[in-house]
Amino acid sequence: MRTLEQWFDEYAVSHQNPKNKAIHYVCVPAIYFSIVGLLMSIPSNVISDTLKLNAPVIENWAAVVLVFVLLFYIRLSVAMAFKIAVLSAICLVVNFYIGQVFPLWIFSIGVFAIAWIGQFYGHNIEGKKPSFLKDLQFLMIGPAWVVENLFSRK
Repeated sequence: MRTLEQWFDEYAVSHQNPKNKAIHYVCVPAIYFSIVGLLMSIPSNVISDTLKLNAPVIENWAAVVLVFVLLFYIRLSVAMAFKIAVLSAICLVVNFYIGQVFPLWIFSIGVFAIAWIGQFYGHNIEGKKPSFLKDLQFLMIGPAWVVENLFSRK
């Protein structure tokens, strides 16, 4: 099993160009944020209606998925899991308030699409393919890499 530092080293290979890095510092958190919003948009009664249960099974799908996301990070680094938990909590709260004034799923799809366009533009500048095309686990490493680079004391 690779360490978090090994993941970061490999991820950094295709993220050397300053413009691409700057794009990633904006777009990776935006994608994470939009995915949380999309998960929050799933009606809580989807499973209970499908299984013909009398009560909702899950109140917030984002919270359920984020538990598994945090488990992924805990096995790499407890400190990073804590940082991602803070990011996740912020995403949950902000998405909640956005959902009070605007259809959250529409907002989230828009952010998701724009952020991915930015990501691919950044990789076009870099001249290298996105890391996740090599290993899908890099989709989980990206947010940690951004958090580490933006908020580390290095």
